[in-house]
Amino acid sequence: MKRNFIVMVCAMLMFLSTGASAKTLVVYYSYTNYCREIVNTLTSQIDADVLEIEPAEKGLAYDANGYALGTQLLNAIKAAPNDASSYPAIDPVTTTLSDYETIIIVTPLWWSQMAAIMQTYLFNYGGQMAGKNIGLIVSSASSGISGVVADCKRLVPDGNYFSENLWINHPNHSRRATLIQDWLTAINYHSVTGISEVKTSASAPTRIYDLAGRLLVKKPTKGIYIVNGEKRIIK
Repeated sequence: MKRNFIVMVCAMLMFLSTGASAKTLVVYYSYTNYCREIVNTLTSQIDADVLEIEPAEKGLAYDANGYALGTQLLNAIKAAPNDASSYPAIDPVTTTLSDYETIIIVTPLWWSQMAAIMQTYLFNYGGQMAGKNIGLIVSSASSGISGVVADCKRLVPDGNYFSENLWINHPNHSRRATLIQDWLTAINYHSVTGISEVKTSASAPTRIYDLAGRLLVKKPTKGIYIVNGEKRIIK
């Protein structure tokens, strides 16, 4: 019996180690806070690490005078999209993309294009996303997102894009939880990524036990648990 237990533990550890490559990273830039709220809602529904992209120069009003500065940045990129100097500087990024199999990009739309700050990040790191699962969520006031999708595919040409992108415009922002849940279902997120996580809800009490049968009273760490009578992996 002891040998069987050791074999079971080894198998579980192997599963966990292979699952590490299935991690998800959510990369976002937020100017008006809409994208930050979208990311908070998204990460309440899936397990993911989060990377915020920030401009190197702080306090700039990209939307002043009819988005004059924002338009200037976008025009510079359009004029020379292959020139690194065309893109506005961002703060240094230390996240290692090789640790992730899935990357979800959450970005605002500026004048029917991807926000210049996010374009900088993808220009610098899009090549490292080749072959990874790529999801795109776009926040805008009203405009459609086809231009943002085109920018993303130009900057990450070799990504394995999900079947649908998600557009959350401002009138629908308050419904983002439902829209995100529907999108995750539409792209078959859990099956494609192989990630199965536990998300608890106040309206649906969850009882979690460790493998020794002890009821947990604190939030569980990574590992294998019995959740409402079913064996689950928490990552």
